[in-house]
Amino acid sequence: MKRFAVIVCILLLGAVPSRGGIQFHQGPTQVVLQYGRADFRIFISGSWNNPYLQEEAAVDLVLTPPSGNQIRIPCFLSSVKKGQGALWAARFTPQEKGVYMYSFTYREAGKEAETSGWSRFKAVSKQGHGILHTNGDWTLRYDDGTLFRGIGENLCWESRTEDDSRFFKALHERHERYNYPVLLPDFAANGGNFTRMWMCSWNFPIDRHADFNNARYEPSEEYFNPSAVRRLDETLSLAERLGIHIMLCIGPGDIEADRDFFTSDAAKARYRNYLRYIVARWGYSPAIAMWEFFNEADNIQFARADAPIPAEEIVAWHREMAAYLKSLDPYGHIVTTSISHRDIEGLNDIPDIDINQKHIYCNTSDIPATIHRYEALHGKPYVIGEFGYEWDWSKNFDDFADGMVADFKRGLWYGLFSPTPVMPMSWWWEWFDNRGIGPYLRNVKLVNGRMLSAGKGEFIPVEASGGEAYAVRCGKKTWLYVFNPGEAALKKVSVAVPAGRRKVRSLDFAHAAFGKAKSFRSTAEILELQTNIPSKGEALYEID
Repeated sequence: MKRFAVIVCILLLGAVPSRGGIQFHQGPTQVVLQYGRADFRIFISGSWNNPYLQEEAAVDLVLTPPSGNQIRIPCFLSSVKKGQGALWAARFTPQEKGVYMYSFTYREAGKEAETSGWSRFKAVSKQGHGILHTNGDWTLRYDDGTLFRGIGENLCWESRTEDDSRFFKALHERHERYNYPVLLPDFAANGGNFTRMWMCSWNFPIDRHADFNNARYEPSEEYFNPSAVRRLDETLSLAERLGIHIMLCIGPGDIEADRDFFTSDAAKARYRNYLRYIVARWGYSPAIAMWEFFNEADNIQFARADAPIPAEEIVAWHREMAAYLKSLDPYGHIVTTSISHRDIEGLNDIPDIDINQKHIYCNTSDIPATIHRYEALHGKPYVIGEFGYEWDWSKNFDDFADGMVADFKRGLWYGLFSPTPVMPMSWWWEWFDNRGIGPYLRNVKLVNGRMLSAGKGEFIPVEASGGEAYAVRCGKKTWLYVFNPGEAALKKVSVAVPAGRRKVRSLDFAHAAFGKAKSFRSTAEILELQTNIPSKGEALYEID
């Protein structure tokens, strides 16, 4: 390893061999674990105007895994000395055990210029479960077959230098609290395993050079901003250690998503280079659960009310870029995009978009019906990427805090009892954190784990009544969730279960634990429970 570092330093300082092209490469020097990370380096001498652009220079790591199905990993530019050469790197997660053969290919000006010889390494005992993939409507599945359902909330950005909230500016600017090294460990400790993050001008702005509204980033004229790249490196490493999975909203990069963005060849070429770098540098990570193209593509469509972008152009762009992203990413990460509230005709039926999603505000009770409706129409899993009691940030949420908190809770349960692989994710994370709501996620984690264990991926909705009642059977157990929307206490609920003697446990929400079992007899395959659920209150039962 020391010899490799010395060679790199010599080359970058100017002692470049006279021949252009591949000078040396290096693969793993230590034991590689299945689902762990393997690192590769390759130095190429040459002179380019901008080697970050694949039209000028592109390097791929080509691997033949034990199964024999060759895969190709894009490499990312690690460092460059203009006029002398550049060091590329690759990060790879082995999804199989056994011996891998690998080599590098170098393309210059779009044409293959050189291929290295073949080397080998071996992947041994596994570390973790691998990458997440779709697995029907209810669950996701890791590489090793382990099932997963996402529980969490949006944590889309860290504190900004200047926040524009009328009532919560001081809260949102608490830099010592609202940063990922603090938020993510707390989130994981409370049972969160899935979140959503944005790449934008103030969060992971990898292609922005200055004016970040976030003191964590430093101005730079480099093509990709080193401080933003480093922050995303650090955040994904932390998420990997904590077992947190991220829907990474890639966005348009540091460019306006106007009509030209969706139609011009130059804009699309720029975006393909943006995608290539992102997949090359971070595609290895099991913390990446989903690539999300846009936050609320319909709002982008109607950004200019006098000249909305035609739906067919947005759909054509997604079709092209989703296919390109799939071709870059050998791991098969899930691909998605989102809308606010207006459908874009054709967007939900793009073959390479794996999961459809929308955002729901001021209508949390419609979450279950929305999920069922879109899955029936388009035959894909559906996710509610944002939801909340209120969307208007000009209002003081403290004035209707009870409604905000109640919606936070029931939105999670509506998701758990609906055919979606990720629970609906609330917005306004700073406000909920300041209210101490985070530990509530432990209740959902508890029930989610018991459902997956009992049913091994089987989820059968069953009839229930009383308030807003939802029930699902997993294996031999049934779970019933009830929210009381009425003004009076709810005195009775019922659920369909096999006839006979049943044991019922009630969830203690304050302690995230089930109480002692009580014995009941169901008749005619209906179990009736006497309750006293207060107005806007909730209850959850586990039935054996």
